[in-house]
Amino acid sequence: MAADMLSTVVKPIHREGVKFISIFAGITVLLFLVWQPLGWVGVGLTIWCYYFFRDPERQTPAREGLLVTPADGVISLIEPAMPPAELGMGDTPLTRVSVFMNVFNCHVNRAPIGGRIARIAYRPGKFLNASLDKASEHNERNSLAIELEDGRKIAVVQIAGLVARRILCEVSEGETLETGERFGMIRFGSRVDVYLPDGVEPLVALGQTMISGETVIADLASTEPRRLAEIR
Repeated sequence: MAADMLSTVVKPIHREGVKFISIFAGITVLLFLVWQPLGWVGVGLTIWCYYFFRDPERQTPAREGLLVTPADGVISLIEPAMPPAELGMGDTPLTRVSVFMNVFNCHVNRAPIGGRIARIAYRPGKFLNASLDKASEHNERNSLAIELEDGRKIAVVQIAGLVARRILCEVSEGETLETGERFGMIRFGSRVDVYLPDGVEPLVALGQTMISGETVIADLASTEPRRLAEIR
């Protein structure tokens, strides 16, 4: 019982966070030496930094054909859009599902579906608010094309935001990912877009809260129409 309670609070952290947590902790010690109330502010910021870089285990649906969200956060956009030109996936608009991550979300990104990484393309850019539609076009981004066994491709795009200043991609072209497998992260607040194959409808709605690696956003085998939701 105690172990279960502890596991809800203490989470593994991404290795990218070790240096930042150490820096925050060191500054906190100095703040305590200067003025104790400032030290407690530092404690709060250090705890926030720890949780920002948390990397919890997730229960990923195992059925073939399911696409899961690559990021924690909220669905901010669902609309037709052309995938990034640098991926070479054509100029036909596809349904784009955007997941916006705030600074309190877990920022580890996971593969929406299993397949071979056919292309990775990084493009520098601006740092507009990631919740805006134009962020997909103008912001710094890192794009992946995941090729399925049937030849179809799923585009996944990491987009830097207003606060984010580094996109981390930990995989290479030619590698094979499993659904829900970690492939990178973004510091410190950002967005991830998923471009669904032609004819595949999203099974999520605007404003829906997503859990990376767990929440199903689409089913390649489903003929269900686009899912709607109501605020209750």
